[in-house]
Amino acid sequence: MMNFGKATFRTVAFGTALLALPLFLAPLASDAQAASAVTVVVNKNPITSSDISKRVAFLKLQRQKGNLNTLAKEQLIDEALKREEIARMRMSVSTDAVDASFARFAASNKMTPAQLTQILSQSGVTAEHFKAFIAVQMSWPRLVNARYGSSGRMSNQDLVTRMMERKEKPVTTEYFLQQIIFVIPEAKRKSITGKRKSEAEASRSKYPGCEQAKTFAATMMDVSIRDLGRILAPELPPDWKPLIEKTKEGGTTGTRVTEKGVEYLAICKQRQVSDDFAAEVVFRAEDLTKEQSSDNPNEKKYLDELRKKAQIVNN
Repeated sequence: MMNFGKATFRTVAFGTALLALPLFLAPLASDAQAASAVTVVVNKNPITSSDISKRVAFLKLQRQKGNLNTLAKEQLIDEALKREEIARMRMSVSTDAVDASFARFAASNKMTPAQLTQILSQSGVTAEHFKAFIAVQMSWPRLVNARYGSSGRMSNQDLVTRMMERKEKPVTTEYFLQQIIFVIPEAKRKSITGKRKSEAEASRSKYPGCEQAKTFAATMMDVSIRDLGRILAPELPPDWKPLIEKTKEGGTTGTRVTEKGVEYLAICKQRQVSDDFAAEVVFRAEDLTKEQSSDNPNEKKYLDELRKKAQIVNN
């Protein structure tokens, strides 16, 4: 439990992104870094006294006990190592995923993101610091699972055993999706994003369906169509999952601004399935959730390896 002033905060689970997404993770140090002393340098990445004071404030909100300065410093060293490794392996979640998690956390405590931002600022934590924390919390389990988790398919014996234990095959939703991208060149991102978003929104009401989509796209400037094929519900990326789930077959999701431009998805087909592959996907998703909700010994093993190789200098 976390207590922010008079409001009681409930923790929420941070989901993991299932597709490669642009890096969100950035050093915690703010623009005021020059005005605060560098306390520790982790592989040339500085941790400042300002960073530590924000983490101490965060620990106080969690009602942590003990030497908070030491605890804050150790947490930030660990996060700096994780952040660097996540960036190296390109396994970070997107800014949209972090913002969505931040908004869910606010909603779970009956607040708007703006209200949560204000409380964090008043408490000396800042929304920026909390979001950097969320980004690591979301990305690190994904990286650990990618390194230590089984990359092969579940064996037929394991699959049959799980289905026998369950008494019946699990049912999940199968989607056939199409991706519509209103491309934005990086050099023009600031100047035309608003215009492209308006164009994408306007096109949704005219969308003719998946079979005619490429002909439809040819009538517009810099619009790309991609057939994503069969995707099962547990495989949906967290950024898109809520939008997809509330869209009916034949319809289109709301738009999102991504690293490619402005995108939306079309639901070409949708149905309930319970075949062997669907059962395997469901079981794998359940296993991953269990790993993330419990202490994973591989997380410590991975972090210990990073610490042994790291150059950590205390000033």
